[in-house]
This record gives sequence, C-alpha cells and structure tokens, in this order.
Amino acid sequence: MTNQGYYLPGLYVREGSIPVPLDWAGSEPGVWRPEDHSDQAVIRCFYRVVCAPEHIHDDLPLLVYLQGGPGSGAPRPLNATADGWMPEALRHFRIVLPDQRGTGRSNAIDGSTMASLGQPRAQADYLKHFLADSIIRDFEHLRRTVFAGRPWVTLGQSFGGFLTMAYLSNFPQGLAAAFTTGGVPHIPADAYELYSHTFAKMAQRSQIFYQRYPGDQDRVAAIADRLSQGDVVLPGGDPLSVERLQTLGADLGKSGGFERLHWLLDTAFLDGDGSLPASGASSSRATLSQAFLEGVRAATAVTPLYWPLQEFIYADGDCEPLRWAAQRVRDARPEFDTAARPLMFTGEAIFPWMFEQESALRPFGPAVSLLMEEGSWGHLYDPERLADNQVPLQAAVYADDLYVPSELQLDTLLRVGHAHAWVTNEFEHDGLHGDRVFAHLYRLALERGDLEGALPGARLDLRA
Repeated sequence: MTNQGYYLPGLYVREGSIPVPLDWAGSEPGVWRPEDHSDQAVIRCFYRVVCAPEHIHDDLPLLVYLQGGPGSGAPRPLNATADGWMPEALRHFRIVLPDQRGTGRSNAIDGSTMASLGQPRAQADYLKHFLADSIIRDFEHLRRTVFAGRPWVTLGQSFGGFLTMAYLSNFPQGLAAAFTTGGVPHIPADAYELYSHTFAKMAQRSQIFYQRYPGDQDRVAAIADRLSQGDVVLPGGDPLSVERLQTLGADLGKSGGFERLHWLLDTAFLDGDGSLPASGASSSRATLSQAFLEGVRAATAVTPLYWPLQEFIYADGDCEPLRWAAQRVRDARPEFDTAARPLMFTGEAIFPWMFEQESALRPFGPAVSLLMEEGSWGHLYDPERLADNQVPLQAAVYADDLYVPSELQLDTLLRVGHAHAWVTNEFEHDGLHGDRVFAHLYRLALERGDLEGALPGARLDLRA
C-alpha cells in the first residue's frame, strides 16, 4: 500500500496494487510470488482502502466490497455519503475497494486489448482468465499478503454475490461473515434456466410499464417503426436498431427506471410539440431528436467487459456450451420479436447482434463466439462445502428482482449452511445504493450474534 494517503469529503483513502498471475492454475493465493515464476504472465490487482477520518488510527475490522457486474471496477466515492451503504459501513469497518481484474486500474480491458492479442483463439483464452474463479483468488491473495491473512467481511452486490458464493466454496476460512444484496446465483448454474425466468419477468415488466404509461405503448411502436427503416444512427456512428431500443428495458429493474424510460421516450420526436407522428407512412419518416438519440446511446452504453463476460458468469466447471442461451430463450418467445406489438423490452442479456452493431463490442465478437462453444470452465461452486458452510451469510433477496430471480436465490439459500434471507419487495435490484438495505442487514446480523467473530465486542444496542 502507498505510504501517502489523501482525503475526500468524509473519507481517508489509501491505495495500492499487487502482482497476481494471469492464470492461477497450479498456484496458491498467499504462496505465489512473481519472482518464482519469471516465465508466467503477470497482471496487477489494484485496490483502495477507505475509512472515516476519525478512524484512521483505529484497528477496525475489514469489509471488502465485491462489485456488481461483471466487468465493473470498484466504486470511486465522491464523499462518505454518495453511496447509500457506505455511511453505515464506515461506522464499523475499514472498507477495501478492489478493482476486479480487467477493470478500473487492474489491467483494464477494452477493444484495443483484444486487437493487441491477435487471433480470436488467443483473445478467447485471455478472456477466460477474467471470471469469478480468478477474481476470488486475486482477492484471497490480497487478503493473505497485504492484510496479513486477517479474515474479512464481504459485501457482494449482484455479481458480487456470485463472487461471495464462489469465495465460500473455495476459501471459506478467509471470511468472517458475508452479506449479499440481489446476488445469490442458482446452483447448479444454468444460463438457459436463468434466462427462461428473466424473459418471463421482462414480458410482465413491459406490460406493467405500458399500464403505468399507456401513451408510451404507441410511442414505442412508432419509434420502432421508424427504426425499422434501418437508417437511424446514434451519436458516435452506431446504428440504432429495434433490438437496441428494446434493451432500454434493463433499466426497468432499477430504482426510478420506469420514470427514466418514460421521460426518455417523451423526447423522441422532434417535430412540433413532440406528439406522436400520424400513423402510416409518415410514422416511418418521422425525425427522432438528437436528445433522444444521445439518451439511448448513454442508457445502453456499458463498461467494455460487461457484455462480453455477461453470459459466462453462469458457466461452472465442465458444462454444456452456452451457445447464446439468452438468444435461444428469446427465439422461443415470439412476443419479443422486433415486429411484435406491443414491443417488449429486454433485460440483462447478450445477443449476437450486439457484437455486430456496437463498435465498442465489435472487437470482442470473434472471441465471444468461440467461448460460446466452450464446455470447460473454472470451478466456482462446491455444493457440499456450501451445505456445511459455517460462515454467517445474510442475503437481501428482492422479491421482484429483474436480474437475479428471487425464486432461484431462495432455492440456493435453502441449501447453504448458516444462510439467512431477508425477502423484501420494497427495493429494486440496486436497493443497496439507498441508505436502508445495508443498515438493516447489519442489524439483522447483530441480532443473531453473527458478527461477534468479525467485530470483537459487537453487541446490539437495544435502545437503537
């Protein structure tokens, strides 16, 4: 860790990075040293440690935040209250914010990285090293080396919950306790099963959206009719297809997503007062506003690794090739056809067309196509070890979660030792970023005594 720290409003920050092997095969976290493997490819794992300024010299327990994604770096907090979970965490912990490999400052990957690797086979082999089996080994190596092997508490949001279950399966001794929010994977992993659930939920959510904003059903249809002409281009040059319009539905699973989508659609047409164009031929010639096109571009843009890795987070060990599981589910549901009306929105799912139409994703296309035929992946979950789990696990399960279906989360949790589910319909998938979810999970864990090992002397204040 660097000797020189710095301050943000309400935060003291230190940062550092450590070397880790690109390929962990045959190596043990905490034991591996780069000088012993001079012929091995090495990357960096970057991390930040933050605490409240008044706790700089206090010996606080560690909470490591496992970021959602995949393909997303750790939060870059603007201040101590910018992310809703952080104020409560700062009261009790020193927070570790590691960038998952391939993101942030941990050897970030984008299209230029793919180009530098040459042939698609080399690109595909490289990408396979940036999934959960490698990520948890990086973090366990970080714990054993920088933090002297001290067990820490994990907080896993969304994909961070997938990392949590992999961590509990492989290195349970590294965890004193674990929290997950909207992120318990179904075990055994099955991408087709997952998308069968989420597409059904997206059809329901689309109908609810149109019921809430009845005028938007015709507005979306008119936009789709205009896009079907094939000549609309987003700022930056990518085509705007009906398929890409449908992906705006991913926001319907987040707080405020219905309203954001409604107001984005409100800006779609440029002429006059923005009312719907007349039906028929004039609809196909209507002018879409630059504000709308920029809004669609921004709403559908993601970090470079998010879509390339998305479907592969459901690949565990030796399994059937994924073969575009989301597309196969979509093909079996005609209501998601681009010509269907009302037009259904899609959620968190990747499709082959993305790697043709989107310039940021195009360099990943050949490698992703190869990976879709792979049947051998890193080992993630150990059902027997999870059944015997001794690490207290508190999971927030959102009843209406559009990304990680609650019924699949609960089925997994029934088969995990010392796991407790708080099921709530008050929040969407991103509920952690408000100020209530983590505070409630923390209190639930205190009430059961689950944090006494992690926070010596921790007791529930019944007056609170």
